[in-house]
Amino acid sequence: MKLSEFIVLNEADKKWSVLHEGVLIAKRMHHSSMIFLFQLDNYYVETYCNVTNKAIEEYRVFDNT
Repeated sequence: MKLSEFIVLNEADKKWSVLHEGVLIAKRMHHSSMIFLFQLDNYYVETYCNVTNKAIEEYRVFDNT
């Protein structure tokens, strides 16, 4: 899947793609969020997860490090 295709997915499809097609590279804490960095094809996705309810609150995508 291309970066442009990922961007237009709905939230449920983004979550499925990250969890089933992504490779977890790193995780870190930032304030009240746990941030997971995934690699999908030739781009990266950061997922910002609420540590209280475990919900993904934001996706940030980029194509370079």
